[in-house]
Amino acid sequence: MRVFRTARGAWTRLARRVWTRRAAVVVLGCVPGLLAVLALVVCAVGVDRRVVERERPVAAPLPAGPHRAARPVIVERSRWLDAGSTHTQPQARYDDHVVAVFVHHTDSPNAYKCADAPRVIRSLYAGQTGVRRWDDIGYNFLVDRCGTIYEGRAGGVDRAVTGAHTQGFNHGTAGIAAIGTFGAGTPVPRAMTEAIAALAAWKLGLSDVDPRAKVRLVSSNDLSRYTAGTSAVLPTLAGHDAGFMTNCPGAALTSQLPRIRSRAAHLQGR
Repeated sequence: MRVFRTARGAWTRLARRVWTRRAAVVVLGCVPGLLAVLALVVCAVGVDRRVVERERPVAAPLPAGPHRAARPVIVERSRWLDAGSTHTQPQARYDDHVVAVFVHHTDSPNAYKCADAPRVIRSLYAGQTGVRRWDDIGYNFLVDRCGTIYEGRAGGVDRAVTGAHTQGFNHGTAGIAAIGTFGAGTPVPRAMTEAIAALAAWKLGLSDVDPRAKVRLVSSNDLSRYTAGTSAVLPTLAGHDAGFMTNCPGAALTSQLPRIRSRAAHLQGR
């Protein structure tokens, strides 16, 4: 009886080894098919990543600095850009970090109700993407007379989106546009300058940049105030006219820039 059990156990172990080998062969036979499917998935993801990385370079992290300001409330672009106004556009382009901010005015009428600011921004968007044939609105942010901050150019407010606001100096910078015209003698609403200061403090604080400092930027365009390849030392919070031959952001708003810089630095805890 013991011999029979021993023999039966041996046959059982042998059968298990045979089935294990067969199962292994079946699995191995499936591997090429599984790998092929996996390769298709990986290739698809790889293509997406290559496109994204080409348009959105991954930045080396900056050292964490102590001078971070709170992020102000920013109205998303979907609140002003309706389905009837938008158009197909390429993916946003990115720089490593924002090291300077350029302040603009939109050179549009001042007598608007703040509730109408989205309509005004849509008009600016239509002009820049229509007549000028730009792929998107050029400013990264816009601020209305009541101090409401709007997301401008697409790509993410917390990222270093390459704008189209200052000829020759769009890389590594952000453009903030004050909605209105602020020539000499024009009152600049306090709510507007406070919002610009808060926005600049937050945006520059992400790179631990002092709004009162200077930065060395290299022009990328001969149409700039500086020919392409020229290195220029500019304020980290500058008017449009610092980088381009224009009267933007207007004499009245330009005169407010020192106070805006000081206020932004204060908000950063400097």
